[in-house]
Amino acid sequence: MTYALDSFLSAASLAMDAFAVALCMGASVPAAGRGMAARMGFACGVFQLLMPLGGWLLGSYAIGYIASFDHWVAFGLLAFVGGNMIRGSFGQEEASWSADPTRSWALAYLAVATSIDALAVGASFALADRPVMVLAVSAGLITAALCYAGVLCGKFAGCKFGKRVEFLGGVVLILIGLNILRQHLFP
Repeated sequence: MTYALDSFLSAASLAMDAFAVALCMGASVPAAGRGMAARMGFACGVFQLLMPLGGWLLGSYAIGYIASFDHWVAFGLLAFVGGNMIRGSFGQEEASWSADPTRSWALAYLAVATSIDALAVGASFALADRPVMVLAVSAGLITAALCYAGVLCGKFAGCKFGKRVEFLGGVVLILIGLNILRQHLFP
């Protein structure tokens, strides 16, 4: 895979957690509409943009200490995040909300919770000596768009597909980690 394709697929995979939450929010909040979709898209998009940058900075500082095994660390981070996404896809469905959570601190918690994995992926890009800006911008834009659409689609589709999307995102992250290993072990 090329750097741009890796970045785009990683960004799309990172958006899957937030998209799954947005689908469930749209399905479980009676007042779900465009305003809620816009707030969810903006908050999750901003965090998905910032977290890979923060992870890349942290990973950049550590590179000198772990250069001989950085590809294993990158793979491990991606496999861990992907595995957690897959495991989460088999968990319980989200609870129903009585009020709009995008009008409270719950939105910030959701945005942070769905973007923590982006911190690890950003660090893995630093460890693999890859630039992070395409990943960060792509993750922010893709997440914002998918969350907006997810809230609106969730009103119609419910939580039925949210877990499948999260599973697919986890599989893609693991495959990207395997590709990083392949590139380092078999140049």
